[in-house]
Amino acid sequence: MNVDSKPHEECGVFGVIAPGPIDAASFCYYGLYALQHRGQEGCGITVNCKGMFVSHKDTGLVSEVFNAERLSGFPQGEMAVAHVRYGTTGERSRSNCQPIEVNHRKGKMALAHNGNLSNAAYLRGELEMSGAIFHTTSDTETIAYIVTKERLTAQSTEDALSAAMNKLEGAYSLVLMAPDKLICARDPWGFRPLCYGRTADGIYVVASESCALKTVGAEFERDVDPGEILVFSGDGVISRKEHCGKRGKKLCIFEYIYFARCDSRLDGVSVYVSRLRAGEILARTHPAEADIVIGVPDSGLDAALGYSHGSGIPYGIGMIKNNYIGRTFISPGQTARLDQLKIKLSVIEESVKGKRVILVDDSIVRGNTMGRIVGLLREAGAKEVHIRISSPPFLHPCYYGTDIDSEEHLIACKHTPQEIARITGADSLGYLPVSSLGELIGNREYCQACFTGDYPTEVPSNDRKDKFEQNYSDNN
Repeated sequence: MNVDSKPHEECGVFGVIAPGPIDAASFCYYGLYALQHRGQEGCGITVNCKGMFVSHKDTGLVSEVFNAERLSGFPQGEMAVAHVRYGTTGERSRSNCQPIEVNHRKGKMALAHNGNLSNAAYLRGELEMSGAIFHTTSDTETIAYIVTKERLTAQSTEDALSAAMNKLEGAYSLVLMAPDKLICARDPWGFRPLCYGRTADGIYVVASESCALKTVGAEFERDVDPGEILVFSGDGVISRKEHCGKRGKKLCIFEYIYFARCDSRLDGVSVYVSRLRAGEILARTHPAEADIVIGVPDSGLDAALGYSHGSGIPYGIGMIKNNYIGRTFISPGQTARLDQLKIKLSVIEESVKGKRVILVDDSIVRGNTMGRIVGLLREAGAKEVHIRISSPPFLHPCYYGTDIDSEEHLIACKHTPQEIARITGADSLGYLPVSSLGELIGNREYCQACFTGDYPTEVPSNDRKDKFEQNYSDNN
């Protein structure tokens, strides 16, 4: 059983450019640590030393792929790009790790990408018919091919990227490194976050989230606008906005609900504050008589605190997560009959015994894990368990970088909240109303397609999302 059975986001990107040579690899290492929550399948760093690119990437966590010896093998460099990956498209393998490096007729390029293209299959098919040979199964290589093809006739790499953006549909926050400049871009919808900052000694940093800027000592400058291209070089920072305003802004609302780190700000809105608001809204829309409010660690803690504030019911720590069990945890054989959820999560019996409990989490995908958590609370003596979810029910797959599965695998597509409460063993279940999503961030500029089916772009004709089908019976 996968006890981390949550929706996952595809990845995080990071880039740095300095006035002179620095230990760019270590700089990226700390940036990737801050973005590790966005992807745990693999990571990579490419350093640019006077036009020479040196890379290392592999599957595993940042601490597993980059030890002190590996980092010391990188040269000092003026810039670098880096990436952490959780694959929503493409198999888990070293070849799909990023950044992707390209050597072409006009030079070199290294590319890191966050998001999914909704027209990736069409674009890839066109490229293959023209003779392109792919070495990965990820969307990122498709983007790299198109940019490279445009570069053959374009005056600059940023011109090539701008031309490529006319062909790309869907979600892409990019950091691209050429021999003499660092370039970042965000798709015209702004599905995925991207921002940049600057250190006191003039080092520019680009990252998926503002928390990564703080980690390396950079002050947040601003978010990259949807459709904007930023070019960092010895001439400073140049903004190109020919693609801005072509689409309505559609930042993924689930970034605020779950994906982003709570100390980040996305498009000017605090992630932490948005999660508190979600809990307060739940307290208003789905009240219950209870003695304590607890959150599923770590995904439900902030919303649980908000529910407590909104309801007046005391907030407590009801469960402890074992943070020392990561991706490399070895599952015992079936004959051992050990419950992995109990190894991962422990209930504090003194907090819940004999009490009516409000249990807050960010989502329910398939329902198995939530049922097991409710069972743990019952075993610890909880008198009642009322589940409150700080998002609406998942009803549709996502095509923009989130692994929300096919509809037949989503429990909310088959059952009402009352039925799901019964299935999971809870006394009641309440979801955040779709109509309240705008209250989380104070505007309506977000994508909610996984809740409503209202997709901003055309969806792929082959709309099945079976990345996890082989593990369906064991996942959430």
